Amino acid sequence: MENKKKINKRFDKLDTDNDGVISEEEYAAAAAKDKGVDKEDLNWFLRLITVGDRFSYGDFFDRAKKGFVEFLIVFFGVLVSFGVEEKGGDFENREWNIENLRNLKREMDSITVYTNDFLAMQEYIIEKYQGIYDKWDDPGPNIFVEVYGPGDYEFPLKQYTNRNPFNPPRVVYEAIKLDGTFRFLGSEIGRLVNNTYDGTELKYLMINTDKEDEVFTSNFNIRVSNKWVYDLEKVDFDSPQFWVTNQQYILDDQYVKYNLFKRIELWEQIVGQLNVYLKTIETSVKRINEEIEEKDGEFTIVYWVF
Repeated sequence: MENKKKINKRFDKLDTDNDGVISEEEYAAAAAKDKGVDKEDLNWFLRLITVGDRFSYGDFFDRAKKGFVEFLIVFFGVLVSFGVEEKGGDFENREWNIENLRNLKREMDSITVYTNDFLAMQEYIIEKYQGIYDKWDDPGPNIFVEVYGPGDYEFPLKQYTNRNPFNPPRVVYEAIKLDGTFRFLGSEIGRLVNNTYDGTELKYLMINTDKEDEVFTSNFNIRVSNKWVYDLEKVDFDSPQFWVTNQQYILDDQYVKYNLFKRIELWEQIVGQLNVYLKTIETSVKRINEEIEEKDGEFTIVYWVF
């Protein structure tokens, strides 16, 4: 019934002369009306948005819907494109991070080996010179000459001016700071890495094994240059006879004894710093290993990490 009413209404609209018949003229007029209104009969706004010579609300809304759909397609396409690009950037950063972690872990393993070797050498040096200092006031014969066999001997005080500044490897660390990928490590890992390579403990350790140690070697050289060379007939550190003949003279030089005492104190301080630094490295390596294992446990689909 309702459909019949709609049909009748539509028919009455087309049958303008109400004669019960839709003539060709009435049909043509209705068709022309469906095609819209002449542009000249429109107001300024409708003329502005009208494409062509006639305006039709149906056509206008059809074009509006089409334009809106096209806009949504383009908008979401661009949005998805940006999202994929951003995700790709994050994925690349993640790969940089993993590579940095692996390289840092390898370098820290090298630092551990280097530090342990340095510590062993430092303990050996302390033992050698502590033995000389302990005998200073109650010496035996030839305490400044260590004999290992026929023609095999050395003079510890000859090597007294040797220095070995602590300088662990840091190539990887400097590289990731230089290329700007250090920020990918994250705050926690970054703090541990920075403490390992540029921490206060390491800085004091490097100063003590370099500048502070140099004070003692420099003072010893000055003492020899300003006093020994004038008091002794000949100063020849490479001659065993020099150390044997002048043993008592050297023992009487309290300045050299005090210099040795203070330097041994510094060496012992360095040993303590080395042990603390080894714990710092151990903490960093352990945390980096955990991070690497966590990354290895993840799987990726395109750029998405799970």
